Amino acid sequence: MNDLLDIYKRIEYLRNKGVKMKEIADHTNMAASVLSSLYSSVLPTFISSIKKGNTEEEALDYALSQVNNVSKKRLLGTLKELKEQLFELEPAPTVGQKDNPFLDMMTEEMLRSAQEVYNYSGIYISYSLSSSSNALKVEPYLITSSENNDYVKVIHMSAYNTTHSGIGIFNNHQNSYMMFNERESPQMALFTIYLQLPMYDFPHMLKGLYLCLDYNRNPIARRIIFIKHSDSTSMDDFLELKGELVAQENLTDKQVSYYNYTCQPGDYIKTCSVPSPLLNEKDLEREKKMLEI
Repeated sequence: MNDLLDIYKRIEYLRNKGVKMKEIADHTNMAASVLSSLYSSVLPTFISSIKKGNTEEEALDYALSQVNNVSKKRLLGTLKELKEQLFELEPAPTVGQKDNPFLDMMTEEMLRSAQEVYNYSGIYISYSLSSSSNALKVEPYLITSSENNDYVKVIHMSAYNTTHSGIGIFNNHQNSYMMFNERESPQMALFTIYLQLPMYDFPHMLKGLYLCLDYNRNPIARRIIFIKHSDSTSMDDFLELKGELVAQENLTDKQVSYYNYTCQPGDYIKTCSVPSPLLNEKDLEREKKMLEI
């Protein structure tokens, strides 16, 4: 079954070169939804299962059990033809584009992340410290691959029930970054969530840091916890949930644990801007004193 690995690497190469999934599907005479399932779920799960010591037969059966639109008989019967068609397809050469190494890296990471995110897809409830009050902030997040599997789509529902859409970088099973714009375009006020990724499949809990600007536009960082609510990636299911601020006296037993982890002294890191016409080392001393108050 080495053809399966070759097929996965070839699709990954084409996607990283900017070839759209629909273009690949049309060239291989395969339904886009089937090709998407094969690339984003079946093949990564198959490869991961092989690495864990399962036989190729066991790994493929398990991988196919995770989806409902890929037939084992049809897949094995068309492997040779599919591989030949994929290697016939070449990305169009780029003309007149100036290289930007960082943006190129980010594009590649987004494409790669879309194939890795299946292990973390779903709806989560986050818990963190509220900037406006001494309360636990409870907010839903949706993590899923985009429709064309070219980036990780992340959606945030704030405690005030406003939604923000962003992108996620999920790679190497060690850490992830989710980035959102808190303001209406064209204004930019990014907030970023850094999460540690545990080394096992389909984790129930993710921990990390929430990095943003406070109401005075000063940078802050605080702990955040993501608890898996559902494996669903349906927008309708997500929109049924609401964010809220929970006062300490109204916390449930589980929420007390989340509050104690995220809302205690030392769990909130910030800086502050001190108005000064000098902008020198004395300002650093004044800032430290103000933060100690």
